[in-house]
Amino acid sequence: MLSEVEGRLLAAIDDDRIVDDLRELVRIPSVDGSPAEAEVQEWCARRLGELGLGVDHWRIDLASVIADPEFPGMEVERDQAWGCVGVLGGDGTPGLILNGHVDVVPPGELGLWPDRDPFSARVNDGIMWGRGTCDMKGGVAAILGAVAALVASGIQLRKPLAVHTVVGEEDGGVGTFATLRRGHTGEACLIAEPTAGCVIPANAGSLTFRLEVPGLATHGSTRTRGVSAIEKFVVLEAALQALEAERNRDPHALLAHLDLANPLSVGTIHSGDWASTVPDVLVAEGRYGVRLGEPVAAAREAFESAIAEACAKDDWLRDHPAKVTWPGGAFASGLLPAEHPLLPQTLQAATDVALGEAAPEVKGAPYGSDLRQYAAAGIPTLQYGPGDVRYAHATDEHVRLDEVLHAARAYALLAVRRCG
Repeated sequence: MLSEVEGRLLAAIDDDRIVDDLRELVRIPSVDGSPAEAEVQEWCARRLGELGLGVDHWRIDLASVIADPEFPGMEVERDQAWGCVGVLGGDGTPGLILNGHVDVVPPGELGLWPDRDPFSARVNDGIMWGRGTCDMKGGVAAILGAVAALVASGIQLRKPLAVHTVVGEEDGGVGTFATLRRGHTGEACLIAEPTAGCVIPANAGSLTFRLEVPGLATHGSTRTRGVSAIEKFVVLEAALQALEAERNRDPHALLAHLDLANPLSVGTIHSGDWASTVPDVLVAEGRYGVRLGEPVAAAREAFESAIAEACAKDDWLRDHPAKVTWPGGAFASGLLPAEHPLLPQTLQAATDVALGEAAPEVKGAPYGSDLRQYAAAGIPTLQYGPGDVRYAHATDEHVRLDEVLHAARAYALLAVRRCG
């Protein structure tokens, strides 16, 4: 049952403005490492300021952040990055943080997009299409809609509500890392990532690995004089498949619904420079899942041990072992503490704005996110937002607008209940 104040709050939600905000956000092509990352953060700072929030909009000192021993990594070149935090009402530590990343992955081949414009923000039958609609500007627009309703309704918050918009989430999390290092904290955090109607209190992590497999070059007509790096990679690939099977034998209960809770996949392979030459090196890069609660160092050790054992059993690799390195971002796992009230509070808020429908399912997710950074900072965090991650990074990326509007209402209720 909604209180009178909560009813007034929900009545203040401006659906049209939320859709307009989402359209404007999507039309800023804020691909990781591009100048538009700064542009979209400037847009967010301006919008939060228009709503009357106290805004901290700052240029991140990249050199200092990267030098930090805890820096989670970065996969693209950046000459600038900007932070943006807005705070509404109250005194002291925010009772709730609403977080959303505003960077997006590259659109890929433009000809594969239905209208050849990945940033068109086209709307058809209640669905908005385009890069970032699902991952995760739909969630950011919902956050802004919730905050705008709080302001418009005149509700005075006992504790502050904080909004963190961040860049660089897709390639390691530099934005959230810098935001936390700047001292922006809170009692709890909701990240508006796409969750397909579920509430996600746990993320497995992921690491990017690089394997350099040595061979011995020779003319292809005398290939037995040499050693093909490709053939030796086949040996290591079998070891990786066995490692994946072992690491998925007893998944965490929150990830048991997945066919693979901790996937290991090879994404790129490069070898050889001439058709009639036996290749003397192969470089493979891929994605390696970190189990819930597993330290990143332990995950790396398991991977490196599996490769070392496979090399030790092979006549060539025994004396010429493959090299393992870890480029790019390091996504640790993250987990909301058991029995923390943020989970039932989020479930209740989502249910109360769904007109009597059943509460969302609670599941873990196999991908990394900024959840692990807030969790590592001691801030209980979960994910709940519009969209389905299956369409993130895809050429048919889209979000249902009714999901965005529902999320805005749920965020508004959660905010007023946690912040008073």
